Amino acid sequence: MLDIKLIRENPKKVKQDLERRGGEVFLDELLQWDEERRKLIVEMESLREKRNKASEEIGKLKKQGKEPSSESVSDMDQARECIKEKERFLVTLEQKIEDFLLRLPNIPDESVPGGKSPGQNIQTFISGEPPKKDFEPKPHWEIGEKLGILDFETAAKISGSRFALLKGKGCVLERALISFFIDTQVAAGYAEVFAPYLVNRASMQGTGQLPKFEEEAFRCREDELYLIPTAEVSVTNIHRDEILDEKDLPKKYVSYSACFRRESGSYGKDTKGLIRNHQFNKVELVKLTTPQESMNELETLTRDACEVLKKLGLTYKVLVLCTGDMGFGSSKTYDIEVWMPGEKRWREISSCTNFKDFQSRRMNIKYRLGDKKKEYVHTLNGSGVAVGRCFAAVLECFQQKDGSVVIPEVLRKYTGFDRIEPK
Repeated sequence: MLDIKLIRENPKKVKQDLERRGGEVFLDELLQWDEERRKLIVEMESLREKRNKASEEIGKLKKQGKEPSSESVSDMDQARECIKEKERFLVTLEQKIEDFLLRLPNIPDESVPGGKSPGQNIQTFISGEPPKKDFEPKPHWEIGEKLGILDFETAAKISGSRFALLKGKGCVLERALISFFIDTQVAAGYAEVFAPYLVNRASMQGTGQLPKFEEEAFRCREDELYLIPTAEVSVTNIHRDEILDEKDLPKKYVSYSACFRRESGSYGKDTKGLIRNHQFNKVELVKLTTPQESMNELETLTRDACEVLKKLGLTYKVLVLCTGDMGFGSSKTYDIEVWMPGEKRWREISSCTNFKDFQSRRMNIKYRLGDKKKEYVHTLNGSGVAVGRCFAAVLECFQQKDGSVVIPEVLRKYTGFDRIEPK
């Protein structure tokens, strides 16, 4: 959520910054509501002063055994009713302002390149050239089905499209990836947490999923709970409505979770395989830090996410997203993409984002400076990484001519085997 004070004092600058994302932004109505709200507050304060003064005078007269005039009593009653009416109007105004602010995207950082589409993202790093194979590599869904570790047909029978059933050594590989990711990040200084998959509306609103993206969420209507689209929601909300000490920052968390997404805008896209499912596993990295350090923390967060891909021996690259391709709450985002030889394309496997104070304003997370002054923390998160997509990348990158898949060396202590053979 953007600061209304920032918009009020710099409307042209905020409008220009937001329009870097693409499309026009209209703030006139918001500014009008804000002006009405401030004017209303002044009027209410004046009426309260008048009411209190009249009440005090009536009280004095009663103590003296005198009866107050009907005019003074009437004035006090009128002031009280007028205050109530204005309070109701103020609540309506504040709801309008809040709803408007909740639907405004974040302001892109000045370092973010301009652009309208993914084609204008800028590559900042590549780990090497994709390795060449002496045979035609297959996509992961064909490999997995032939190995007997992926079953999409049975998953569709159980649940419908965009679900996967893992079997045998596929289950072991999935668990191995999760454990490897978590162990790597714990060694890098992240504290592991395991948070709920079901969260309340305040938690979803706090990280920016609501109200704008409600159609993407799976909702349990009877309980007013939502299935999380990412562990970012649960983990960042750990500190909602808290004041942290500056000396305790940055807070660094790693969390495994299942994730649930409707994928309502992806009809006809990636209908095969593990790339875009309604349910998938992910290991998430979350940071809370000071405004002064948040951009440095974004760089280290991205490197930490890359580290697991490096250790696995996967070919990956890092892109800084342009203004037109950034997420709703992002101030700056790096995407990490992994090479998929079976699909002959790069696939996003992690997004590492600095939200600055966009989320912390929604969640009311502040930190106390040494002089007792309070400021909003900056929040960051990134996939460390998407397990299903990494599973797919391992199958495609380490497939052999005989149809087997070699297990990356760093995973073998978790799997207990070094190869998955065709049945």
